[in-house]
Amino acid sequence: MPIYEYTALNSKGKTITDIIDAEGISAARQKLRSSRIYPISIKEVYETGARHSENVTRWLKPFSGRVSPAELAIMTRQLATLIGAGFPLVSALYTLIPQTRSHTLKQALARMKDNIEGGSSFAAALGQYPEIFSGIYVNMVGSGESSGTLELVLNRLADITERQQAISNSVRSAIAYPVLMLFVGVLILIFLLTYIVPSITSIFQDMNQALPLPTRMLINVSEFLKNGWWIVLLTAAAAVIAIRRIKRTERGGYELDRLILKLPLAGELKTKLATARFARTLGSLLENGVSLMAALGIVKNIVGNRVIAESIENAALNVEKGGALANSLESSNVFPHIPIQMIQVGENSGELEAMLAKIADIYESEVETSVSTMTALLEPLIILFMGLVVGFIVLSICLPIFEMNQLIG
Repeated sequence: MPIYEYTALNSKGKTITDIIDAEGISAARQKLRSSRIYPISIKEVYETGARHSENVTRWLKPFSGRVSPAELAIMTRQLATLIGAGFPLVSALYTLIPQTRSHTLKQALARMKDNIEGGSSFAAALGQYPEIFSGIYVNMVGSGESSGTLELVLNRLADITERQQAISNSVRSAIAYPVLMLFVGVLILIFLLTYIVPSITSIFQDMNQALPLPTRMLINVSEFLKNGWWIVLLTAAAAVIAIRRIKRTERGGYELDRLILKLPLAGELKTKLATARFARTLGSLLENGVSLMAALGIVKNIVGNRVIAESIENAALNVEKGGALANSLESSNVFPHIPIQMIQVGENSGELEAMLAKIADIYESEVETSVSTMTALLEPLIILFMGLVVGFIVLSICLPIFEMNQLIG
């Protein structure tokens, strides 16, 4: 439903400016007049979701309504600033709507404003948009509303979102260069094997001479890539589709996540990422008054791995029966030993939230170190791989030439 910004006169003749959602301009005018508000001008804030979706192809629809973590963090930080400056919640939301770039988020803010004006709580209004606001977000806002610390909670939410986004960006930027190197290198090899090598090896084939094994292998690979490139593309596409479908199933996704955790470097990095996210989120929820059981139920959905999520779920069941969190997590053999010991110390000293924050700081730092180490290893490995392949091509081409020289000599 589109959002309209209007200027109107109220029943006392005072000029007011606000926003309203309606099916169209006529419906917006009628809706305002029924509330004894007489519009002077009405304009649409942005293109309607309905018309926008008509312009989006079916395969792009799943991506058209997403709100990025960066946009959510900016909105949360701005909302905390406005509330800290003394703005009422409704006025703060109204101020944010024109400044928000995301159409999806702008529409959600407008409807939340209307819901809050109708008597709904902020947390309840947020809960109507689970695709935008996670369970962590909703629960922390609910705790902030009940304790009167909404500004502090929003700042913490912005910190969490920005920190997680910074880690994700650092990982992406670190692996971008090695991936680009590998991509360019593969393209160069394909060019060599499909265009350069055939023109050279055709000379050897015309001589009707027995060729060395490396040369025959090179010719076969070159002919396959030149004539059967579509098989390679179809195989790669089928593999990607199969992996995605397997990942969507509960059992297949679980096994893939288990396999990832067993990989030498990627598994360790994934465990550290999950540990940092688990500790940071759990500590923030506990600090804002969310019960441990409810917090564990929320945190299991954000670690990004089904095996780790299952271990957290089992730990929650043990905690519910009266067990300690550290012992419950240790029995799963998924989390590293150090954070479990730190959690145990935090439980015994009554400073679990502070200890979880320390765990998050440690493992976020270790994630950056691990990514740097992986990048440092990938670059020489890619160069070595390219060198071996190019060396094999050069050797395969030179061997027949050496044999020809021997025969001539």
